[in-house]
Amino acid sequence: MQEKIKILNGNFIHLDKENLIKDLEKAPYHAEKALQLGEESSSSILYDPTKRDLFKKAKNIVFLGMGGSAIGGNLISGYLADEISIPIEVIRGYDLPGYVDENSLVFAVSYSGNTEETISTLKKSLLVRANIIALSSGGKFETFARQRDFPLIKLPSGIQPRAALPYLFFPILKVLEKIGLIVKRDDEIKEMLEVMQKISGEYSARSQFKGNLAKKIALSLYKHLPLIYSSEGLLYAVAMRWKTQINENSKWPCFWNTFAELDHNEIVGYEIENQINKKVKIIYLEDKAGLLRMKQRAEITENIIKNKVAEYITCSSMGKEKLTRLFSLIYLGDMVSYYLAILNEVDPSPVYCIENLKKELAKKIVL
Repeated sequence: MQEKIKILNGNFIHLDKENLIKDLEKAPYHAEKALQLGEESSSSILYDPTKRDLFKKAKNIVFLGMGGSAIGGNLISGYLADEISIPIEVIRGYDLPGYVDENSLVFAVSYSGNTEETISTLKKSLLVRANIIALSSGGKFETFARQRDFPLIKLPSGIQPRAALPYLFFPILKVLEKIGLIVKRDDEIKEMLEVMQKISGEYSARSQFKGNLAKKIALSLYKHLPLIYSSEGLLYAVAMRWKTQINENSKWPCFWNTFAELDHNEIVGYEIENQINKKVKIIYLEDKAGLLRMKQRAEITENIIKNKVAEYITCSSMGKEKLTRLFSLIYLGDMVSYYLAILNEVDPSPVYCIENLKKELAKKIVL
């Protein structure tokens, strides 16, 4: 154990060849730049009051995306669920549901601009004359935007898509503000940035293990199977984010679920003591301002299963405002997944399985 702590307190540049830690530690900076980009882009896109009114009359909001490019839509859906009066849906895949039409506001998101599945749904959105706003760093998305004359929010390039979350979240938030579908939230943003600045120092590579919560959780998860639990609503997509970050950065299996649904099925998986459950470590993402009934469920569930698994770890949100509670736990998960990669002695950036899959798909004939 002491040897692993020494690794986490050391220099791991030899593993992190693309310097992912730099972008992770600069998360507060990226959030500020993303907010600025959102202000500028939304003013440009919605300078025409007619277009703004058209977007405001949308009957639904639809996000198109895959992987890290889609998670912004899931986070916005949970974040705005108790505020926005129209449905928000995230579409992952090739097909477009029949309810998407000329009355839909569609955010097509692909950091690279070349995501095969999202290009498919973008083309279908164009056919049904949906109101499209795209987000991309370039690629085919940029070409389509010029050819078909729909707005594109150009994202900065050169960032790992899974580290580019601020640019996939805050510009959309600003567009929704400018349209008038949601109220401005300057106080929320201010608190969120202050907390992010604080914890970016606490979780940084320079911060030693003793006072670094992200390093401690990563060491606890080392050589175990993480299950990420959260309440429904605000934090459900945060649990999904933890899962996918551990998959991509740490190169490790991980799964997620939410209360109250898991109390209707998954909890039964702990009834029989077995060696598999003894390798499980549960991370419960707790929203301190969440529903009392959800807290009661989580406490009872913990008491039922904590002795059946290796460890039950509670990670609580920080701050008063929803935005802070959301991003404080997102950032903790991002840093945990990074340090778990270091403990696994792998470079967190490459995703060879995904690259190999794409190469094999490219050999196939598309019918």
